[in-house]
Amino acid sequence: MADFRQAVLAAATHAFLTALAGQPIADEALWLEALTHGSTGHPRNYQRLEFLGDRMLGMVIAQWLYELDVSDEGKLSQRLNALVSCTTCAAVARQIDLAPHIQMGKQARDDGGHDSDNILGDVMEALIGASFVTLGYDPTAAMVRRLWADAVAGKAGQSKHPKSALQEWAAGNRRKGPQYSLVERSGPDHAARFTVSVEVHGVGSAEAGGTSLREAETAAAEEFMRKFG
Repeated sequence: MADFRQAVLAAATHAFLTALAGQPIADEALWLEALTHGSTGHPRNYQRLEFLGDRMLGMVIAQWLYELDVSDEGKLSQRLNALVSCTTCAAVARQIDLAPHIQMGKQARDDGGHDSDNILGDVMEALIGASFVTLGYDPTAAMVRRLWADAVAGKAGQSKHPKSALQEWAAGNRRKGPQYSLVERSGPDHAARFTVSVEVHGVGSAEAGGTSLREAETAAAEEFMRKFG
């Protein structure tokens, strides 16, 4: 049963990567490297590909803005920084449901790694790097333009994920990003309960609970937006 489940997961990930690339993928091992977090202990994880993908993303977005926008350098740079930020990369990752395909160790999963903006953003960039290495510039640029179309059109704020919505709300109100902290972890490992607090400096804080750190953070973000949004 376990082997069958792994085969299904592998097939699902292969289908996800093929749809992401928009064509059959070459060197599947490299794409899987882009999905592998360091917590797995595997020597080939996403960090090197993230480094490359970050630069590729910046180049594609910069070229795109140059074509679309006649603003001066300062305004172009400001827009570029927003579009290649960790927050935007994570929002794109959530839109394509990237999280279930990320390979990470148990502790990272239990700590809510599959909903971490940092991890989602990094893996998104790593996938761009993998595309560039295996497919080249033009197919990768086309992929980025497809995935970032809403963000470049100014629609990024329509994200419905509570953590993304709160991050965008804070930025829109010229506040520092929300800070999440674990208030309490209770119960046995098989039925753990987490309580998380989220604070936006100068505004306030909210608490909520869940059966995982990810769930608790999402609930806390929802509660914050209910109170202050």
